[in-house]
Amino acid sequence: MTISADHTDRVYDAPSNSWVYRLLPRPAWPFAQLARWDRPIGWQLLMWPCFWSSALAANHLARNHELHGWSFAVQLLLFFLGAVAMRGAGCTYNDLVDHKIDSEVARTRSRPLPSGRVSRLQAKLFILLQALIGAAVLFCFNGFSIVLGLSSLVIVAVYPFAKRFTDWPQFFLGLAFSWGGLMGWAGLTGSLSLAAVLTYLAAIVWTIGYDTIYAHQDKEDDALVGVRSTARLFGDDTKVWLTGFYGGMILLLLFAFIFTGVALPGYLGLVVAAGLLTYQVSVLDIDNPTQCLALFKMNHPLGFIVFLGLLVAIPFA
Repeated sequence: MTISADHTDRVYDAPSNSWVYRLLPRPAWPFAQLARWDRPIGWQLLMWPCFWSSALAANHLARNHELHGWSFAVQLLLFFLGAVAMRGAGCTYNDLVDHKIDSEVARTRSRPLPSGRVSRLQAKLFILLQALIGAAVLFCFNGFSIVLGLSSLVIVAVYPFAKRFTDWPQFFLGLAFSWGGLMGWAGLTGSLSLAAVLTYLAAIVWTIGYDTIYAHQDKEDDALVGVRSTARLFGDDTKVWLTGFYGGMILLLLFAFIFTGVALPGYLGLVVAAGLLTYQVSVLDIDNPTQCLALFKMNHPLGFIVFLGLLVAIPFA
């Protein structure tokens, strides 16, 4: 999409046919853009580790005849709401931190802050509103999960600065974005397990992989303004690194499934996911930004397939 004189209230790299522009009043558009409501892929990728871990815990509890289906369903709804709210707050915070950098990068200078459509004070107040919604969701969980959730805020606060001091900001994103791999299990059981830790680690390496693909869109601008990333670090060796990260993700989830005693449908979902990851690596052209974005977005249906396999595997009867 290209910015024109008639579309100065849009964002360059966001779809122009989003529900945001059809249903929300025009004054709300900049705030929806700050929260990335017009680009749902972010909260979707944040949500899937929560759903995977929840479904693993549900499999474990059902095998011991301790699963309450209603509690499981409510937890999934809470994670959906929390993912939307906290991803929005995180994106707004990230835009505040990157205000000057975004004004120097072609893909991001049309965002609400660098374009002047939202002030820094308005952005800070919007963060507070979204954080309050996220807090309301968090406090619906058990005490252990609340403490666990609050402990992730340290990582969330550090992530936007990572691109300034390390070539591995995608690792810090993984630490933050994958926290649901712990939260899902804790929410249903009030504790952690080896399966939950393995799910968390799997989600971390998955995040490094897909966000490296995403970062290849900006590598030229990033080099000009001094922003560091695994895309710049890996360069022409990106496919080799992705093979390692994606292979590690599948192996870690495989062991998590085994330790939990997941039934056959869960493994079938994992096989399909492995096929999609293999496809991403095999066709990737790191110099084609359009393809990089499409492959990055492929990870949403991949996350759903893993969850669906785990869901079908739960012995509800």
